[in-house]
Amino acid sequence: MYSIYILLSKRDGRLYVGCTSDVDERIIRHNNGHVKATKFRRPLELIYKEEFVDKSEAFSRERFFKSLWSGKIKKKILKDYMARLAQRESSPDSIS
Repeated sequence: MYSIYILLSKRDGRLYVGCTSDVDERIIRHNNGHVKATKFRRPLELIYKEEFVDKSEAFSRERFFKSLWSGKIKKKILKDYMARLAQRESSPDSIS
C-alpha cells in the first residue's frame, strides 16, 4: 500500500506533499529532521492522506498535488482541517 500525504508546517504554515509506503514512519523522519526539504520547517502535522494499491498511481497523484493545478484543492484540504481542529477545540468533550 502506498500513500500520498500532506503535512502542515507549524513553523511557517506552508504545506508539504509526499509519497511513501509507510506514512507513520515517514512523518517521524520529517519531524526528527531527517528530510532535507522539511528540516527547518518543523514541527509538521499530518493533515491529509490518500492510499493507493498501485505505486505508480500514488506517485502520479503526488506529482499532481505538487503541481500548480492542485492549489485550490490543497487550500480546501487545509480549510477543512482547520475547521475540524476548531470544532474539536470547542467541543464540550475537549480538555482545556
